[in-house]
Amino acid sequence: MCGRYVSTRGPEDLVRLFRVTAWRPEEALAPNWNVAPTDDVWAVLERTPRDEGAAAPPRRELRPLRWGLVPSWAEDVKIGARMINARVETVHDKPAFRRAFVKRRCLLPADGFYEWQQIKAEGTHKPRKQPYFIHPADGRVMALAGLYEYWRDPAVKRDDDPAAWLMTCAILTTEATDAAGRVHPRMPLALTPGHYGAWLDPHRQDPDELRALLGRPAGGHLRARPVSPAVNDVGNNGPQLLDEFAV
Repeated sequence: MCGRYVSTRGPEDLVRLFRVTAWRPEEALAPNWNVAPTDDVWAVLERTPRDEGAAAPPRRELRPLRWGLVPSWAEDVKIGARMINARVETVHDKPAFRRAFVKRRCLLPADGFYEWQQIKAEGTHKPRKQPYFIHPADGRVMALAGLYEYWRDPAVKRDDDPAAWLMTCAILTTEATDAAGRVHPRMPLALTPGHYGAWLDPHRQDPDELRALLGRPAGGHLRARPVSPAVNDVGNNGPQLLDEFAV
């Protein structure tokens, strides 16, 4: 699974890296070294604005979404806290994800992600969970494959009120490879730049073609290093969380 990650690049960098054509400077997010479920996160997606009509071409946007997908049919947004990941092997079948998989896909930029490994605690027989930061060795941004969904707040009367709509997202996970596989059997699935366009294109809706894009995670060597257990507390943040920790 992927339950925590790092996202520190600013919107100007993300606009350039992902060739975004539309973003709102007022929708700023601070760098986050401990992204946790229900946090707002940057997402790259392609969609046709509601006020331009269905015939208008989609545009590539950079938007903040809430991490934890809330299906459109959900009665309460609290379900999103449990919907942070979708398994690539079953995403096309699961009721909570299958509509978004066909129609609403996104990329979630990340510097890297955290996973935990049980190790023997010194001076006790009980194991403890040791966090590791896993990231591309070359420092490039990871484009995590994601899904997004709209949820209509019934407490808001008018459809054209921005407060009526909550946009949420989930990260696709796959079998871990490289360094990640030595820490945890699952990892978020990162896409290569050559697959960005096909994954984001809302007109591509064939499940088999979409699944073919997810056959292998993006190439490149991943590194894993132990970091401080301070990561375990979602209230902790800052670049010091990435410092190597002696195990």
